[in-house]
Amino acid sequence: MEKYHKELNDKLKIVYGVAQKARIQGLDPRDEVEIPIAKNMAERVEGLISVVAPQVKGSGIVERIQEFEIKFGKLDWRVALNIAEEVAREKFCKFKDKREAMEVGIRVGIAYVTNGVVASPLEGFTQLKIRKRRDGKEYFALYFSGPIRSAGGTGASVSVIIGDYIRKKMGYAEFDPDEREIKRFTTELTDYHEKVTNLQYFPSAEELEFMVSNLAVQIDGDPSEKYDVSNYKDLERVETNKIRNGPCLVLGEGLCQKAPKLLKQLDKWGKDMDLGHWKFLEEFLKIQKKIKAREEVKKVDDGSKIKPDYTFIKDLVAGRPVLTHPLRTGGFRLRYGRARNTGLSSNAIHPATMFVLNNYIAVGTQIKMERPGKASALSLCDTIEGPIIKLKDQSVILLSNAEEAKKYAGDVEEILFLGDILISYGDFFNRAHMLVPCGYNEEWWAREIEKAIEKKFNGNIEKASEFVGVKIQRILLDPFNVSFSNALKISEKLDVPFVPRLTYHWKDINKEQFNSLVSWVRQGAINEDRVVLPFVYDINSDLRDTDPKRVLELLGVPHKVVGKEHVVVEGDYAKALVLSLNSLEFKEDKVLENGLDAVNKICYITQRDKSGTFIGARMGRPEKAKMRKMTGKPHCLFPVGDEGGRMRSFQSAIGVGRVTGDFPLYVCNKCNSDSIYPICVKCNGRTEKQSYCYTCKKETEKCEHADTIKTYKRREILIRDYFKQAQDKLGINELPELIKGIRGLSSEEHVPENLIKGILRAANDVYVNKDGTIRYDATELTITHFKPIEIGTSIVKLKELGYEYDVYGNPLEKDTQIIEIKPQDVIIPACKESLDEGGDDILLRSCKFIDGMLKYMYNLEPFYNVDEREDLVGHLIMAIAPHISAGIICRIIGFSNTQGFYAHPMLHCAVRRDCFSYNTFIPIYDGKLWRIVFLITHLSQFMMENYGEMLKLGSLLRN
Repeated sequence: MEKYHKELNDKLKIVYGVAQKARIQGLDPRDEVEIPIAKNMAERVEGLISVVAPQVKGSGIVERIQEFEIKFGKLDWRVALNIAEEVAREKFCKFKDKREAMEVGIRVGIAYVTNGVVASPLEGFTQLKIRKRRDGKEYFALYFSGPIRSAGGTGASVSVIIGDYIRKKMGYAEFDPDEREIKRFTTELTDYHEKVTNLQYFPSAEELEFMVSNLAVQIDGDPSEKYDVSNYKDLERVETNKIRNGPCLVLGEGLCQKAPKLLKQLDKWGKDMDLGHWKFLEEFLKIQKKIKAREEVKKVDDGSKIKPDYTFIKDLVAGRPVLTHPLRTGGFRLRYGRARNTGLSSNAIHPATMFVLNNYIAVGTQIKMERPGKASALSLCDTIEGPIIKLKDQSVILLSNAEEAKKYAGDVEEILFLGDILISYGDFFNRAHMLVPCGYNEEWWAREIEKAIEKKFNGNIEKASEFVGVKIQRILLDPFNVSFSNALKISEKLDVPFVPRLTYHWKDINKEQFNSLVSWVRQGAINEDRVVLPFVYDINSDLRDTDPKRVLELLGVPHKVVGKEHVVVEGDYAKALVLSLNSLEFKEDKVLENGLDAVNKICYITQRDKSGTFIGARMGRPEKAKMRKMTGKPHCLFPVGDEGGRMRSFQSAIGVGRVTGDFPLYVCNKCNSDSIYPICVKCNGRTEKQSYCYTCKKETEKCEHADTIKTYKRREILIRDYFKQAQDKLGINELPELIKGIRGLSSEEHVPENLIKGILRAANDVYVNKDGTIRYDATELTITHFKPIEIGTSIVKLKELGYEYDVYGNPLEKDTQIIEIKPQDVIIPACKESLDEGGDDILLRSCKFIDGMLKYMYNLEPFYNVDEREDLVGHLIMAIAPHISAGIICRIIGFSNTQGFYAHPMLHCAVRRDCFSYNTFIPIYDGKLWRIVFLITHLSQFMMENYGEMLKLGSLLRN
């Protein structure tokens, strides 16, 4: 692994080296690569804040954060509070005034609690204002905007605590809201919730009023919506009458929703950190509890421990179907476990299930589930139970593979059982959801066999096999394909329940239905491996839901309908049915509650509940893998103004000959000409940036109107000349049919991209994102192991990438061996059936665009030199999620015929901000046994044995 990380770092240095050679030429807005490399969170915090406060770079913040982490522990909020205070006191670097120092201090604290990867410290917390109380003292007004959502509810809440902490330490007074200011928030949150978007947590007026009246800082923000608040307008200390999304999110989904979590932490150290005044949260939680108790609808208790949860059906989007309702029989049957392509909110269903759902659900489709909560992306697993379907001829089939599903897909009349959904224990643990019963399955059965062998034969499988007359070791390796006779021998001799494959859903039928089935079977002919029943229909029994044919369907017994006269159950299915009914040798028992009770009363072989818990689910977002494109699909971040026409095309602008827009002011002293680039297009000399005062209406270096001085102005440029220069440098005569720009720039300095980039992007059919990058969006899917044949990469190439052995320690020789994926290696989506282009094609063309840019714009050697997708393997890319601003380096190792981005769970955690804390329970495998331990216990033991390796794990050392 050390070699692997060294290779990634070495490749990254090479990439940065090439990028720096290009940047230093001055053809871009900055002469250096702007994305800093961060190896730990402290470096990420410094790098993020340096965007708005460059002076913090290299000021000692990183080292000080690490000192606080040793004192308090990683991710402890006290680290954020202390580092924020020291920045505010200008211990590391100077700021233009005290207010800016305190504002940057708050940003640093927020960056720490959000792991230094989201935009919240820069764009979510927008500014700090110092305002006057009614008695003349000064207080804090914290301004928030919509991007504070990326911090999460907890992060947004801690942002307020950090701001309040700085207020207290810097000697400012508490906010003194009056009744109108308090009620403004109640009205504003209601308006935001009803007119703009549903809040995840919508607090009551009583909760809000208590929270706002007790906060020592004012929560404020710039207007974000077109709507005015419906009441409490024109307040002196609230600057706008428009709805503000930032304060609504911070108060609703932040402070009010996360109050229990905040109090839990503050109870431990709040008094020591001079935050004792936050004790008001105790009273707030009492109020919240009373309100929830009042709102709780009184329900008749039916005695069931597990209640249906309809939350996942709320906010249903048109066109995204409900697959199964809460706890509905025949829905997705819960199956605990993890395949190599599941875990971390990636679940799996049987491939046959996808086919019988008319391919509406595919790999990568997001589903919203009844439990354990949140959403999940779907993968496939063919070793769980598939769906049971009823055909148009009324026959019933259990589908065990995709080929069968394809064969019968057009003949399905009803899906009786959707099949299993595989969910890892970790998803239940992460959502704090209690474990619910699962149906009897093969893994459970195998463990019961092992337990019986341990009890009767001290674990000697050979002796047990000889006693039973069955090769038990083979059955334990493959418990999914066990014959009736072998299963019966095992149950009889080892006293274990009957095999799951031939156990039916007895618990899903009541005693009336059970008796109806028995009466029907008595009318039929029972042979050794065949049960023939009369196919009759009685409308009265159907209305009472006791039609025996329907009961057979509800049990999930596969059978045929022959000539519309007979129902035939054959083979092992018939033997299992006859065994369960004890050859009809029993009397009716009125005490029984359901079919399972009846079967276990009359059958000498125990049968477990096959159904367990059925989980409700609906379709969420469809699978996705396509290039991200801005509105208008531009190739270049260069304004074409109105002259670009409806298509915003350079061809239209060139036809006009000029473009009017906001362009930067550069002057070349060498040839005394104006330019819009840092490098003169006439003599290739360095240009100097000029300023323009919008008040004086003239170009100036210094002016008394500091607020209206810009480095750009609205002017007309001769687009034809700039385009001709770019075309000449590329040395091409024929241009792409359409090259698209943008209406205008919104960046602070309004520096456009070089037109060479736009021409090359158009030529390679790739598009630019708003930050100048080329992005490809795909659904996140987890994978821990893969086979070479699945990703289309040769054995030779995989060995070059460091994959020398399979999971069993055998040398890598065949493309069907199972290999564990390395933590920063990824498999790119390349679905040929998709209407959108695969990631392989997009990345291939992106590489050609970059090589062309290096060659023609920067006069450097091409870097990638790729001709086919296999050439991409081994190259680095960057993974980034919409809510974070720190990319994670990845290495391409292959491609999948899906619309999902397959990567190791650790990589997905990195872009989701998730991490283990020291007091997390984790499973540890020592080569023989699994055990559950505290993470800190394991690391302490590891430290004693491998002291020098601790820092490489990124773990905290304590004295």
